[in-house]
Amino acid sequence: MNMSLIKQITDVVIEPFKYICNLSFTTGTFPESMKIAKVIPLFKKGNKNDVSNYRPISLLPQLSKILEKLFVIRLNKFIVKHNILSNNQYGFRTNHSTATAIMELAEEITNAMDKKRFLVSVFVDLQKAFDTLDHDILLYKLYKYGIRGVAHEWVKSYLKDRKQFVQINDIKSKNGNVTCGVPQGSVLGPVLFLLYINGIDTASSLLKCILFADDTTLYYAGDNINEVLEIVEKEFQNVIKWFNANKLSLNISKTKYMIFSYRRTDVDTTLTVEGIEIERTNEIKFLGVLLDEQLTWKSHIDYVKTKISQTIAVLYKLKESLHNNSLFLLYNSLIIPYLTYCVEVWGNACKTYIEPLFLLQKRAIRVVNGSGYRDHTNPIFIKLKSLKMKELVELNLLKTMYKAHRKKLPFNLQNRFAKRDSQYRLRGTEVFKRPESRTKLKERCITTKGINLWNKLDSEIKRSQSIHIFKKCLKAQLLGGYDS
Repeated sequence: MNMSLIKQITDVVIEPFKYICNLSFTTGTFPESMKIAKVIPLFKKGNKNDVSNYRPISLLPQLSKILEKLFVIRLNKFIVKHNILSNNQYGFRTNHSTATAIMELAEEITNAMDKKRFLVSVFVDLQKAFDTLDHDILLYKLYKYGIRGVAHEWVKSYLKDRKQFVQINDIKSKNGNVTCGVPQGSVLGPVLFLLYINGIDTASSLLKCILFADDTTLYYAGDNINEVLEIVEKEFQNVIKWFNANKLSLNISKTKYMIFSYRRTDVDTTLTVEGIEIERTNEIKFLGVLLDEQLTWKSHIDYVKTKISQTIAVLYKLKESLHNNSLFLLYNSLIIPYLTYCVEVWGNACKTYIEPLFLLQKRAIRVVNGSGYRDHTNPIFIKLKSLKMKELVELNLLKTMYKAHRKKLPFNLQNRFAKRDSQYRLRGTEVFKRPESRTKLKERCITTKGINLWNKLDSEIKRSQSIHIFKKCLKAQLLGGYDS
């Protein structure tokens, strides 16, 4: 049923639908008619002729998503109240994001480099993790976490007797039974998966991990590279045992490892799992950001430059046929997202890497405004109320610092920020302690650079009642700097 139709008849269906929802929750039964999913294949990357490179997305009845949402609200409250999920899990949680996950990994890497240590990180690829999740194991885990009684029966009913069909263009397959996994594209599926994979960080007593749903990164740091690799190889066997016990399959061909070091490590190294050698790589895309072995962010910045150059070419073609307002809308839709995605992590890279990105931004803003190639851009940025690259970095860094000030960051990150001790209610209570650092790399991290910016910020802006007010006041101050 088309959602626009449902919106038009909301007044008529709201009462019976509310009755169905309440009846579902009190009886622990999920309606059978809401268990049928239309699966469409969504291409990820690689060879388009390889079926494994497609993600199956389940399109579910709209009303079933509303019912799932109502259950998820209650489930999340229970999870938060009893602190069930690991602090290393950053996926599908309030105040958690890809940026905070990458930030945590960057802090660990730079800490190791600052101490002249090696950090070996294994980027694990799980094969069809959402689709191979075992229902019996999941239900057992939910019971252990305290989700029992009617709520447990409701989840059991939700998983049982699900059906799906595949549709490509106008061709539909027959309905097939779903015996394992959770629907990708559902509201409840990701939360159930988090509960299923919860506990993986206890598989090894030495390896640390960062999780974003099924994206798993395991790492260990030490002074001797050979010893570090030996420990990683040995401890990774325990992680493999945990995967096997939970019926999750490791995709060895797509699992890779990196050695992060302040100095180049050209020595031959190997990492073997179950007799198969894992590939070592100098750069890898982690949650949409390219990492290199020395954490220079050069690879990611080059990637962003390529994307922005392509968009500028599009703007050039459209500038004669579109109004400036439409071009500015395209600028905000196609360029700003690349400039701001996780910029609080990589935006403080070496100036020689960032400067070409700023030059591209200025070229784009001139096209948007219809200005000449050599026209000054300060008046344009002021007119459009748009920030330059440097100020975009500062804005996003300080937004993170505001969350740290309000204690809204994930647990592991929040612990990295400590305020100055003071027995009096002075301005110093809004100031964070600056950690010691030996290298330029560490100085560019948020725990150093972000703290420096925050400590210099006006107290009035720091005391903003919400992050929206904070962002508005800070942006106005940054734009005001363009006049001078």
